[in-house]
Amino acid sequence: MMNTMIMRKITGVHPVSGDKTKMELSPEQHEELLRALKTRFEKNMNRHKHVDWIKVQAKLEANTEKLWSLNEMERTGGEPDVVGHDKKTVEFIFYDCSAESPKGRRNVCYDREGQESRKAFKPVNNAIDMAAAMGIELLTEKQYRELQKLGNFDTKTSSWVKTSSDIRKLGGALFADYRYGNVFVYHNSAPSYYNVRGFRGSLKV
Repeated sequence: MMNTMIMRKITGVHPVSGDKTKMELSPEQHEELLRALKTRFEKNMNRHKHVDWIKVQAKLEANTEKLWSLNEMERTGGEPDVVGHDKKTVEFIFYDCSAESPKGRRNVCYDREGQESRKAFKPVNNAIDMAAAMGIELLTEKQYRELQKLGNFDTKTSSWVKTSSDIRKLGGALFADYRYGNVFVYHNSAPSYYNVRGFRGSLKV
């Protein structure tokens, strides 16, 4: 079975809104996104010491599909920024770095199974499908803890994190937040959703 992202590409349906659109940016969107990313990059050098923006931009210019995914992260309130550099694959690593869980991705169950299991008040989407359609991955617990070393995130909200299959098979899913000076990882039923919980993603370019 084709994965969600491939299906979206073939049908030309916008992964979040459902509108028909191409998975590419207009010249204006392209320039606007690069300006926003550069400004954020320069304001938060503690997140990416020893990384040169010129090299990051060159990678982005050469990967228009990844640029589209970054725009989806930006459009839904994630405020993506470079947090590392994979020397083996020569890729730059982006995480959602918004202070709170991205506003455009809240009120979602963990995955489609959880979403469809609800008999009433089903949310319109789920974290796993949204991330796949955007071309990104949910942060793992390890990645989430790495992010928290760069600042204090989710002090008022929480974010779903990638959950192991053994927990998911039993009906649960994990989420995390930052309270009382510490990172906390909790469990919830996968069909649960809240207006203060979204998800954060990662992308390699």
